[in-house]
Amino acid sequence: MHFEKVGEFCNLEMSYICDFSSGYISRNNNLLRELELNRLTQFILSKCVHGTPIFKLGDGGSRILILSGIHGNELPPQIANVRLLNELAGRDLENTLYFIPFASPKSTMHNERTFNEMDLNRSAHIRNSLSNLIVQAVENLEIDFVGDFHSTSYNANPGIESVFSSKAPSPESYLIANHISRAVGCEMISFDIAGASYKGAVEDVCNLKKVPAVTCEVLCPFANVASGSVEKSFAQMESFLAYFGVL
Repeated sequence: MHFEKVGEFCNLEMSYICDFSSGYISRNNNLLRELELNRLTQFILSKCVHGTPIFKLGDGGSRILILSGIHGNELPPQIANVRLLNELAGRDLENTLYFIPFASPKSTMHNERTFNEMDLNRSAHIRNSLSNLIVQAVENLEIDFVGDFHSTSYNANPGIESVFSSKAPSPESYLIANHISRAVGCEMISFDIAGASYKGAVEDVCNLKKVPAVTCEVLCPFANVASGSVEKSFAQMESFLAYFGVL
């Protein structure tokens, strides 16, 4: 995967996960009205027209991925991810941060949970699925830690603000989740073995590959942005990074 410098935005670099997931994020009015449409945000949205972009800040230390949009209709974490990238762009960082704000731009554009009728959080183990390509990027880039950020509705699973982890084979997943749970006050949901309950979650597939990962959830009706939900997702992202001393 080749990253190119984005001269207009200081230390920002970017590449693509794939080119078959493209979408016009600006057609999702529920999401668009929550974004500050500055030059960097407009740049991020423009790159989604060509596929799933991945952005990079810093060069050194631990390699950390902040991922959102695995389900296109879970809007708060996607908005929070863009805000976080805006906040950290231009800072001197001791670690290497990767951002995928919109895992499936096509799904986000249509405010849909699935990508081409495939649940990307049940298919990360399927070779060359979109979420599997993200896992492949994690391996190829030698990313050390993954935070996958979601939202959940009251009548869905898990239906509460929470952080998922597992204790084996990547025990640091549990430690990261415990830190986030204590920092932001969300429920901790932990499994003894990754992938034991169901297959194909990005978090589980990463943990099975011994890349410690967690999944964070905030409460919000699907395809909408509830008051305070973006801020709560942003706080989860901040606490995830704080575990590594980034913030």
